Amino acid sequence: MILLILALLAGVLTVLAPCTISLLPVIVGGTISGESTFKRAVTVTMSLGISVILFTLILKVSSAFIQVPQSFWQIFSGVIIVAIGLTMVFPALWERISFLNILNRDSNKVMSKGFMKQSFIGDIIVGASLGPVFTSCSPTYFFIIATVLPKSLSAGLIYLFAYAIGLTGALLVIAVVGQRIMGALGVASDPNGWLKRTIGALFIVVGLFIGSGYDAKLELSLANTGFFNVGAIEQKFLANGAVTGERSFSPGNAYLTTPLVGAQETTEEGRIAAKSARYIPAPEFVTPDGYLNTSEGKPITLAGLKGQVVLIDVWDYSCINCQREIPYVNAWYQKYQNSGLTIVGVHTPEFAFEKLSSNVAAAAKKLGIHYPIILDNEYQTWNAYHNQFWPQVYIIDSDGFVVYSHSGEGDYAETETAIQKALAERATIQHDSTTIPTGTVTPGATEVDGAKLGSPETYFGYNRNEYLANGPAFSSATRAFTIPENLQANGLYLGGTWSFAKDYAETSASAKGTIAHYFTARDVYLVATSPAGAVLRVTVDGKPVGTNAGEDVSSAGTVQISSDRLYHLVHLSEYGTHTIHIEVESGTLDAYTFTFG
Repeated sequence: MILLILALLAGVLTVLAPCTISLLPVIVGGTISGESTFKRAVTVTMSLGISVILFTLILKVSSAFIQVPQSFWQIFSGVIIVAIGLTMVFPALWERISFLNILNRDSNKVMSKGFMKQSFIGDIIVGASLGPVFTSCSPTYFFIIATVLPKSLSAGLIYLFAYAIGLTGALLVIAVVGQRIMGALGVASDPNGWLKRTIGALFIVVGLFIGSGYDAKLELSLANTGFFNVGAIEQKFLANGAVTGERSFSPGNAYLTTPLVGAQETTEEGRIAAKSARYIPAPEFVTPDGYLNTSEGKPITLAGLKGQVVLIDVWDYSCINCQREIPYVNAWYQKYQNSGLTIVGVHTPEFAFEKLSSNVAAAAKKLGIHYPIILDNEYQTWNAYHNQFWPQVYIIDSDGFVVYSHSGEGDYAETETAIQKALAERATIQHDSTTIPTGTVTPGATEVDGAKLGSPETYFGYNRNEYLANGPAFSSATRAFTIPENLQANGLYLGGTWSFAKDYAETSASAKGTIAHYFTARDVYLVATSPAGAVLRVTVDGKPVGTNAGEDVSSAGTVQISSDRLYHLVHLSEYGTHTIHIEVESGTLDAYTFTFG
């Protein structure tokens, strides 16, 4: 019942989310252009709500059959909104639509005029075109479609309808208020007047923003203010267990500090009942985009692993935190694979180049990964587990419940103890006399001293380049930069001409680009690609990198950018504050992010 109320509230709160604020001109404008009536407001908002529901059912529930990327629907929505805007600015275009010409030539002239005047179909199109855009506005919405809907169609539909009702109800109030304001000002009476043309121009601008993806920049800047961060309210409700009967996917170390749930039960029914009261059944892997390290690339499912203890490791191959964790996961695989443990890596990419199976396969080979890997390119399994971090470990017991999870690096001994407890319980349940190995692995992997690390991950792309210190952040324009003499701590500085994409910044082919960063760390890494290869020269504190070179830097102090991955540039003997300078000597560089260790 509380989840039902939260779903309704989430729909209402969505109208204040950054992803909705930029669309309000279309929603309100579509109901006051021309003839402003309550019926028009209802038509637009109801069609939007129905569109959200239908879009969800088609693309989320049936995503195994319809593999259409979200970017297509953004472009599709943008084109429709721009087209509607053009007909408002240039009314003559409406009369040239072939469908209406056919109506005019036949005996339905009266219906045609009514259609043009009331624009009932147009109102439906305005609302329906926005449905796909609203499917990423609410954490509660994601919770419904990723966890509830796959397990219970009836409950999922009820919560989904509640979300749509809250959303459309709030938008209807806004639309009606907008109508009354325009009516009081006496500017909405002329269906071909300046107001309609102004709204049409807004439609065109918003449509272009949606279709090109620039609306994401506006959403991010609004979210960064904190004022419109209504999603945090929903996250707090979900994280604090405000939903009665719903248990967290992240039980943390609860499995370690209490007796094994259900272990004392003598029947399977009693054991499952005891666990159901505490843990969540593990969601199935959702529409993977491919498989690695399985026989002939065959699918792997949790249903097929029932009876095993399963460790799921959510990772990303260019994530340095994941790379430092992998030696422990590899060691657990070698130590426990004959004791009932199966490990499955779920590779969820942060950047587009990480969706390529060949790139993931090459990284897995370099990292020595031999356990199965699922490619989660569209974040389907990530969303099913309501995941938020790389890396993330989930331990699923032999009955199929998520009994332990851990976010990020570290606490490896704790995680291994949870593995041993889950395997011991499995052995008891299945009357298996296999001896469970004890102790903890020590693979010798590098660990980070968080108390000494003083620099955060720093992004280059306009969507997240908040640390860009010598130019406007969140900008997609191409511009020239000059690196100042004095650098501020943790500031990202660019020199030369750079153009910005959502996830990366690219140097100009005609001018050498430079990068500077004033960091506090021991190791510096750069995630980068290059269309045709590039050569970088690295210096630290104005001197050749020398003995402080990372493993990807040559003795001459240069780096060959020849593949799409993370490059290790600097390795100091101890933590400290220094300045790194990078010069692009040849080729063009696509720089994604600095990470530190």
